[in-house]
Amino acid sequence: MKITLNIAGGLLIVSGTIWFLQGVNVLPGSFMTGQTRWAVRGGIAVIVGIALLLWGSRKRQSSV
Repeated sequence: MKITLNIAGGLLIVSGTIWFLQGVNVLPGSFMTGQTRWAVRGGIAVIVGIALLLWGSRKRQSSV
């Protein structure tokens, strides 16, 4: 489960960053270029990706 969360978080961060950069017209060449909705969606994806990485890396307490 930890590996899955880390992979999903990393993929969300990478794709969200690309979406954000295309949305703010820094990375041209797509239908997303210059569209603020993709910048917002990319920012949300990056935040969710960071949350997944943090959630996956936290230590689990054993209940004895």
